[in-house]
Amino acid sequence: MRIDKFLKVSRILKRRTVAHDAAEAGKISVNGKEIKPSYRLKVGDVVEIGFLTGVLRFRVLDLKETVKKDEAASLYEIIAE
Repeated sequence: MRIDKFLKVSRILKRRTVAHDAAEAGKISVNGKEIKPSYRLKVGDVVEIGFLTGVLRFRVLDLKETVKKDEAASLYEIIAE
């Protein structure tokens, strides 16, 4: 699954275009490498997103095309540093 779609489905970012723009701007990295919006995520990847207020790091646990709002958080786990 593409990173931009995953971020939208998991509700980490509100819209796919926002995720696309963030990746284009270099604010998203996977396993320590900057990626493009078309990057194919795999289960176990560690994603880091830079926001104005800080950085969000999480590990991908599952890839699903659609999920209900209550199940969205089951797709990833936040990594605390």
